[in-house]
Amino acid sequence: MRAAAAALVLAAAASPCHGSAWTQPAGKGQVIIKYEDVEAREGFDAGGARIALGGPRSERLASVFAEYGLAPAWTLRVKTDWQSGRDAFADYEGRGPLELGVAWQAFRSDSTAISVYAGLADGGEGRNAGYAPPGAGSRDVELRVAAGRSFSPVSGPLARMAIEGGFAEAQLARRGRRGLPDETRLDLTVGVRPGRGWLVLGQLYAGAADGGPRWVNAETSVVREIGRWNLQLGWRTAVAGRDAPASDGPVLGVWHRF
Repeated sequence: MRAAAAALVLAAAASPCHGSAWTQPAGKGQVIIKYEDVEAREGFDAGGARIALGGPRSERLASVFAEYGLAPAWTLRVKTDWQSGRDAFADYEGRGPLELGVAWQAFRSDSTAISVYAGLADGGEGRNAGYAPPGAGSRDVELRVAAGRSFSPVSGPLARMAIEGGFAEAQLARRGRRGLPDETRLDLTVGVRPGRGWLVLGQLYAGAADGGPRWVNAETSVVREIGRWNLQLGWRTAVAGRDAPASDGPVLGVWHRF
């Protein structure tokens, strides 16, 4: 789940003030490298109540997400990560899921964008789902729809906070999994620019495995733009779930547009 969530972070179009609903222009792209160091001493039981785990669970993930505009309205996306973790039952290190997919710009106006993404993923030695043992699961297929809307500095409910504008986005995905339950996912993002070169992100990652675990993770981060580079510092925490760990920890990211 962490790897997938990490893969579902902001995918900027011409600037870091847009989300995955906006595909990349032809011949343009970006790379996002992130590091997460999360720990859980509690989890959520089948009824959603917090309970103590049998032992602490710690995970370190270094992820890479890259996208490139193949043609007008078509963007190639690749993502993977390297994981190292330990809990009461396992001590592991290895590659997480490796995913390759294509996004299509179904609609785009001055302020609104809708895209459709389809991807294939190959499971690795790490956790292919946050609730599953390391190495469980193999091939996945995902279909995702993303819709976003940007707002100017002088309009919208967040105008006073977003001096330089911002955006809001929702993504809905269905993931068919081999060796693990199929999943439905919902990701929500609001980004506001309180000043030139600054972006504040609030993100919510929610999901449910068919007949099994559920999770809701919140992430808040600040991004500093320096030319074609962006530095991200944030914190991720589990706010709800069922049969899932309650992990939290810092998130560090470096984005580069080319």
